[in-house]
Amino acid sequence: MGLNPMKPLKSLRHKFEYFAFLTVAAAMRMLPLEFASHWSGRIWRLLAPFLHRHRRALDNLALAFPEKTPAELEEIARDMWENLGRTFAEFFHIDRIFNSGRIEFESRELVESLRGHGRGVACGLHLGNWEILTQAGMLMDWRPAGVYQKIANPFVDRYVSAMRAPYYPGGLMEKSPRAAVTLLRYAREGGTVALLADHRESRGIASPFFGRSAPSNPFPALVARSVDAPLYVFRAKRLNGVRFSIRITQVPVPRTEDRDADVAVATRNLQSILELMVRDAPDQWMWIHRRWG
Repeated sequence: MGLNPMKPLKSLRHKFEYFAFLTVAAAMRMLPLEFASHWSGRIWRLLAPFLHRHRRALDNLALAFPEKTPAELEEIARDMWENLGRTFAEFFHIDRIFNSGRIEFESRELVESLRGHGRGVACGLHLGNWEILTQAGMLMDWRPAGVYQKIANPFVDRYVSAMRAPYYPGGLMEKSPRAAVTLLRYAREGGTVALLADHRESRGIASPFFGRSAPSNPFPALVARSVDAPLYVFRAKRLNGVRFSIRITQVPVPRTEDRDADVAVATRNLQSILELMVRDAPDQWMWIHRRWG
């Protein structure tokens, strides 16, 4: 069987991409945190609207906010790009954010009541800087375990995974059926499962989201219902510059004799809370993904 002539070219492209990525990473690390975040945000705000995904963001915003004018939607979309640019730069300073007192909790009483009781499911959403959400859990003495979506470039994937791994002391696994089984076992043993829950799940449970049916991931509710654990939403809202406010909301999970019905209700409860958080800061949520169709 002959060699695939495309494999060496693909490997060469990956290496070139990785070199470019390392160059950007080194530059970001050299710059002061606030400076890197600000200017990365400004550059993304200026250039990203020329990308094809800007049109998708505007279409999604129009579905979510039919009462807003095109100019208002455009401003929200540009604010979104600026936040994404900031989040990109801040990723390379994630340890500095964790160790510099830039994370505050909206309810200290709730945090203290949960400190050390890290059993359950903690969901996040792509709002503000979602990369710091597991840090918030660690500040509460939790040991989250989670999954990640593999990046196509294997070199970049290893770099990013290594950066994230210290903030998942319970383990960080590539998204797969095996990872789901491992996370369920970890929750059953008393650990915290950390997941992002605001993306489209093609085979998920239909849930209202901004007035439209959106296929949503039932796994967070399934884990919480199966192991009789609490289900929470963590939201990291950007304040001024590189400072963030963490809100923690518990999601109602019914526990009747019909587990499937309970999971469906809890999934819809979860999406309802996510919608409220997005409405509170629509300029900080990632509108560029397909959420409904």
